[in-house]
Amino acid sequence: MKQKVVSILQNFTTELIEEHMIVVPVYTHLGDYSLPCFSFAKKQRKSPILIAQEMASCIQDEDIEKAEAVNGYVNIFMRRTSFTTAILNTIREAGKKYGSSNLGAGSAVTIDMSSPNIAKPFSMGHLRSTVIGNSITLLLDKSGYKTVKINHLGDWGTQFGKLLVAYRLWGDKKKVQEAPIQSLLALYIRFHEEAEKDNSLNDRGRAAFKSLEEGEPEALALWEWFRRESLLEFQKIYDLLGVTFDSFHGEAYYNDKMDPIVEELLQKNLLMESDGAQVVDVGENMPPCLIKKSDGATLYATRDITAAIHRKNDYQFEQSLYVVGNEQSLHFAQLKSVLNKMGYEWSQSIQHIPFGLILKDGKKLSTRKGKVILLEEVLNEAIQLAERTIEEKNPSLVNKKEVAKQVGVGAVIFSDLKQHRKHDIDFDLKKMLQTDGETGPYVQYAHARACSILRKIQEVDIIEVTEVNDFEWQVVTSLQQFPNTIKRATDEFDPSIIAKYSINLAQSFNSFYGNVPIVNDRSHLAYRIALVQSVVIVLKEALRLLGIEAPSEM
Repeated sequence: MKQKVVSILQNFTTELIEEHMIVVPVYTHLGDYSLPCFSFAKKQRKSPILIAQEMASCIQDEDIEKAEAVNGYVNIFMRRTSFTTAILNTIREAGKKYGSSNLGAGSAVTIDMSSPNIAKPFSMGHLRSTVIGNSITLLLDKSGYKTVKINHLGDWGTQFGKLLVAYRLWGDKKKVQEAPIQSLLALYIRFHEEAEKDNSLNDRGRAAFKSLEEGEPEALALWEWFRRESLLEFQKIYDLLGVTFDSFHGEAYYNDKMDPIVEELLQKNLLMESDGAQVVDVGENMPPCLIKKSDGATLYATRDITAAIHRKNDYQFEQSLYVVGNEQSLHFAQLKSVLNKMGYEWSQSIQHIPFGLILKDGKKLSTRKGKVILLEEVLNEAIQLAERTIEEKNPSLVNKKEVAKQVGVGAVIFSDLKQHRKHDIDFDLKKMLQTDGETGPYVQYAHARACSILRKIQEVDIIEVTEVNDFEWQVVTSLQQFPNTIKRATDEFDPSIIAKYSINLAQSFNSFYGNVPIVNDRSHLAYRIALVQSVVIVLKEALRLLGIEAPSEM
């Protein structure tokens, strides 16, 4: 609609009108859109008030009801009936494809996301990368990109040497077989507690990892067992969240692929020695990038450099996204710098998508110290709470367990995604599940309420819009914003734009529902049912882009 307003206004002025100049007035009596004329005053040597008056007096267009000049603004009132007809017909014809585009033109984008550490529980700390990455993927798919979701498992590194030492010292095979993740976590926590009293344990951990890198059979067998059990546990979480992956290549996958990359760094005279370790100088503004430790062991950076090169060769990506916490910003700056120094111009297409922490009572969660909230427990508790609410409010609901799962899991996802990803968020399960306020269940309930109306009325094909009241117009203007909202969210890699949009649309619909007789006014029935149909289509698609299901009954 803004684009249409721009094109119309451009016909009545010699000034260049751009979309960002058009604003939405706070109050509806001031119009649907407004153009401030203050920036034109100096060039035209006229007051903004006079410029606005001259422009408003000559604006005539079939899509504009009227134009008014108020204190230096040109206020535009759209012709509601024709515009509403066009929007509703467009949405109903496009269905779930409404808002889709070919912006990406099939170009490949890799998304490194989730990436939990094996032998540790899937905690709330991994929720953010998983759901943010999944939503960004869905947005990119909607915009015509070819996406590749990569779960770059944390299955290599010194921490596994520490775990091997802990298992050999205090492990119980039977306990690990009965409860693998819980037992391994307890061993990991104990190692760090004991290492605070005996620092030699850290040296033993480093030595154990070195033996793992060199393929020592017993160490390798234990590691493979830890990894296998971990993946089985992780899959339960991914099934609950409805998240899938195209690749599970973790850090270990690149263990036998790093030597050629280290050799390449050496041949290009990029490696230098520092206290016995091998590093790459990445400039004055960053510390050197550590490639090999003094004992010859590789690091996270070595594996990521290798992985980036292999991903480019495998997928020929146009963009390579890493959905990883804020605290890793330096690492990705170093990664891009090293690849650039190696002569890979495509390193500029690597982008870190940072996000903040999940806090509990304002404090960071830590696996080492045992302060961890298990995601599976949170999701199951959310489902149970949702089921309890359904039993109280709608005990006769069919498929209560399935709906409770959709609502409970959706509440946890929505609570995360409605915040801008860079912000820290405080974990509060009860707030997540409220059916009023800015929550997932609130949006889902608006969708279910709209579906309940459609179950009462048969399909309507022909709609005639003779008038549009303020409540209806608020819904229509919100519906027409969906394609541009998707574009903004995709461009900014920001699912919160979609989450906030869905809240606004749900609020507009609920206001319409509460103030307008939809079924009982036969003279406007077809049009209003078409409006409800459009709300169902767009709300369901908005929730899908967040990775959330939309129950038709709640």
